[in-house]
Amino acid sequence: MDLSLVIPLLNEEESLPELHAWISRVLDPTGWTYEILFIDDGSQDQSWKVIQQLQEKDNRIRGIRFQRNYGKSAALNTGFARVQGEVVITMDADLQDNPEEIPEMVNMIREQGYDLVSGWKKVRLDPALTKICPASFTTGQCVGCQAFVSMISIAGLKPTGQM
Repeated sequence: MDLSLVIPLLNEEESLPELHAWISRVLDPTGWTYEILFIDDGSQDQSWKVIQQLQEKDNRIRGIRFQRNYGKSAALNTGFARVQGEVVITMDADLQDNPEEIPEMVNMIREQGYDLVSGWKKVRLDPALTKICPASFTTGQCVGCQAFVSMISIAGLKPTGQM
């Protein structure tokens, strides 16, 4: 197998069909053999049902379901242990990682001799603070977030608890 995509997810039922279609539009013309491993990290929505529906339509999809949330690292580790592809690509399921980048990344590994290729988001479509500290800063679970709440309180702003 040429390529494995490892995609950890949590509560992404709405994005999965679009992500699958986008990946297929990009990879099918390449002629590569590939698999998509969706790792459901304890979703509380219908993500697992959507994965099963996608599997019925596309035999390149494999799903792994955690009974509870273990975190992205555990999901990736589980996916890495089960991949069959010569090249492994990880991406998020939230549609912020662009599948259009995959062919160039594979080319860098196969043709240009790179062992590892990494990408990053130039533009974030989610609140950056949630990626720095995913704990809700209004709950007091994070000292850095407590300091941030103190700073914005001094400035006369009120945190809403929603990010």
